[in-house]
Order: sequence, then C-alpha cells, then structure tokens
Amino acid sequence: MAYALLGGAILAEVLGTTSMKFSDGFTRLWPSLGTAAGYLIAFALLAQTLKTMSVGTAYAIWAGVGTAAIAAIGMVFLGEAATAAKLTGILLVIAGVVVLNLGGSH
Repeated sequence: MAYALLGGAILAEVLGTTSMKFSDGFTRLWPSLGTAAGYLIAFALLAQTLKTMSVGTAYAIWAGVGTAAIAAIGMVFLGEAATAAKLTGILLVIAGVVVLNLGGSH
C-alpha cells in the first residue's frame, strides 16, 4: 500500500509541476490552481507514505522518479532538447534511487 500511495504522490507532483509550466508565472488561473492542487495532493500522499516507509527511501523514490518524469515530459512533449547530457542525467538519477534502495530502509 505504501508504494501505491507513493506512486500517487509522484503522479500528483508531476501533474502539479507540469501545470506550473503552463501557469505563466502564476498569472493563469486554471494552471495555477492545478499546480496548487497537485502539490497539496502530493504532500498529503507523501505524508501518508511516511507512516510506513522510511523517509530516506520514500523521498529518494519521490524526488528521483519525479525528476526523471518531468525531464522526460519536457523532452517528449514540451520541445526541450534531448541531449546526451540530459539523458545521462536521467539515468544517473534513476541509478541513484536504485542504489539508495539497495542500501535498505534502516
């Protein structure tokens, strides 16, 4: 159940961040409200996740997967350049999350 909550938190954060891109510096109402709702839901779900999962593990997954997803969305849907450096960075973020999880949740 913790991983399902964490997955929801990641999805909400990614949607909130994507909405922020379209908020035009919080001058457009609906994308701004989408950003606020996304982050509110993300933090609420992350808080529930932390009841049963260690903070280091949960945050590493949340931040790493969210970062990789936003970078991929930028490259695939928003016209950002898919450079070798960006792709390497995404792979390194994912590798970091894996290594942290291999260390256990002590």
